[in-house]
Amino acid sequence: MNELTWNEFEKIALCVGTIVKVDEFPEARKPAYKLHIDFGNEIGMKKSSAQITEVYTKSDLVGKQVVAVVNFPPKQIGPFVSECLVTGFLRQDGAVVLAVPDQRIPNGSRLM
Repeated sequence: MNELTWNEFEKIALCVGTIVKVDEFPEARKPAYKLHIDFGNEIGMKKSSAQITEVYTKSDLVGKQVVAVVNFPPKQIGPFVSECLVTGFLRQDGAVVLAVPDQRIPNGSRLM
């Protein structure tokens, strides 16, 4: 694993947001959802594509807080533009489990 400096880590804006809407993403190569995430007043709403359909249903996700990188440049994924990177952990079976706070906190709060 490559080491990075503390200054490099501080450039990564990992923030909490609440998923407010989930859409199917049938055009994706691998099964995925389109997530609409509220990061609060300062950051606003951002969209992300997430390959989490094996673990979560759409109804599981609405209202769930997630941790995402919010300062990557937008990325074109087929016909969709992803504006943030939702974080998660890879299980042994290849499914992704979301990284989430264990208590509700204000949207936009930054990981310290």
